Amino acid sequence: MNILVTGGAGFIGSQVADAYIEKGHDVVIIDNLSTGRKEFINPKAVFYNADIADPSVAEVIEKENIQVINHHAAQISVHDSVKDPVADANSNIIGTLLLLQHAVSSGVGKFVFASTGGAIYGEQDCFPADEEHPQKPSSPYGLSKLTVEGYLRFYQEQHGLSSTVLRYGNVFGPRQNPRGEAGVIAIFCDRLLKDQTPVINGDGEQTRDYVFVGDVVRANLNAIEQNSSGIFNVGTGLETTVNELTRSLLRIAGSDILAKNAPGRGYEQRRSCLDNKKIKDSLDWEPRVSLEDGLVDTYEFFKNHQN
Repeated sequence: MNILVTGGAGFIGSQVADAYIEKGHDVVIIDNLSTGRKEFINPKAVFYNADIADPSVAEVIEKENIQVINHHAAQISVHDSVKDPVADANSNIIGTLLLLQHAVSSGVGKFVFASTGGAIYGEQDCFPADEEHPQKPSSPYGLSKLTVEGYLRFYQEQHGLSSTVLRYGNVFGPRQNPRGEAGVIAIFCDRLLKDQTPVINGDGEQTRDYVFVGDVVRANLNAIEQNSSGIFNVGTGLETTVNELTRSLLRIAGSDILAKNAPGRGYEQRRSCLDNKKIKDSLDWEPRVSLEDGLVDTYEFFKNHQN
């Protein structure tokens, strides 16, 4: 298949592109390199340095005869979305709508959307949260992702554009940017390797569902191979506190640095954990990489790529 991966030079998107190419698909990447990195772009992919809002994207989709769009390009910082909700909406809502219009005009058959689990559900009523859990985002970032999910339903009903929504837990792993992307694990790895103190926002007892990027990539593979539309959580079903995470990373790094606490952020939810039964049943997916093994792989990556 001819697959367009937006954000294909980024942390997750680049590894999704690699996996599609390894499976024999022809991959086109669109990335404006605002956070993505050229060295992450697979040499077998066709690369266009462009923003998803650029008019040229329509021409790329037509020229490359795109059959599937995997959409990872986004403004991904919850913190930045709170500071500038308009910029977040322009990127995550308007940019995606333009892409959807191009998809319909060009006869694209499938749209895979990287959404969010934790930020969409907000403060959970039950643990783990399944896909039917009330959606009550507490940040513009979560609101933008939920809005796009609504538009995807509209485009499927009105235009027949099949879509698969993947609601990610807290994705971590190699290639994550510790300077700008949301990701406490990448930030802490970077700080420990510089002998700097990890800073925990709040008391550290807030929990997240940490899922390894390699497992997330398999979910994106299954989304096109299983050909099943719908909304799916991509998580482990396990909660880990930031304090537990910090202790694990300090042990892996062999560091005796003491973490320090900073004031918490009022817009961040207290607990997050995703039920993954639906994706197991429909897309034959489940996480394979334990948190410990993923942390080791991630720390080793940063250790070997400190520059």
